[in-house]
Amino acid sequence: MNIEHKFASVNGIKLHYVTAGKGPLVILLHGFPEFWYGWKNQIPALAEKYRVVAVDMRGYNESDKPKGVKNYAAKTVAQDIRELIHSFNEKKAHIIGHDWGGGIAWTLAQEFPECVDRLIVLNCPLPQLLWKHFLTNFRQLRRSWYMFYFQIPGLAEWGIKKNLRLFFLKGLRGWSRNKQAFTDEDISEYVKAFQKPYALTGAINYYRAAFRNIADKNSRQVKPISTDTLLIWGENDKALGKELTYGMEKYFTGKFEVKYISNCSHWVQHEYPEVVNRMILEFLS
Repeated sequence: MNIEHKFASVNGIKLHYVTAGKGPLVILLHGFPEFWYGWKNQIPALAEKYRVVAVDMRGYNESDKPKGVKNYAAKTVAQDIRELIHSFNEKKAHIIGHDWGGGIAWTLAQEFPECVDRLIVLNCPLPQLLWKHFLTNFRQLRRSWYMFYFQIPGLAEWGIKKNLRLFFLKGLRGWSRNKQAFTDEDISEYVKAFQKPYALTGAINYYRAAFRNIADKNSRQVKPISTDTLLIWGENDKALGKELTYGMEKYFTGKFEVKYISNCSHWVQHEYPEVVNRMILEFLS
């Protein structure tokens, strides 16, 4: 399979992406701390029927990394993806996001629904519901300790940079149920991506921008989603509890379904690529 590396000028920055296949447009949005490479097990399967575009979101890997926390607000990043879709001379695309990529996918469906054909999110709750759980769910608050740690300027970067490889070994392989999901080569690719200037700060700024946005009352209101949506959830996620998925149906005016994968961590598309690929293809067909 031929994967092409390209750049697009959108929303005042340049985004790097890889693309493969032909057909309806599918945009893949990675989470923290990954980059387009996090979809390596999905790109070949999807490229058989679709034009697949796996993005380095702003702040990551080869994409531009604008300075300043305000440049990483979810709506701003969603605008990147909206303009990226238009750069392919398309009005809409199927959107698939994991972790923070899921957060941007939710935002895109809420703020720019005309751009989203079908929506698939992996292990990321609706952002507004996560904030509510911070106030009522002590177990989730404790699980999310790292989000608060990330708010201290420079401290997280210093702690992670001390041993970048160990950070990925613990965060990726260490949090996985299947320890074979991330090879030594995979870990090396992540280390290489995050050694780029400002990459670590750019990635962490997503969390900082999100916390600054909490004060905005409107940002805490759930906007109904009209797009047909599939939520895929690894049940043994150490960062995000399964209870974050309960009772979501009322926020959707389109079709909504949840598919759980047992004995699976937050890194669902890495641990069970065949299962996830099948779920995605069935939903999009």
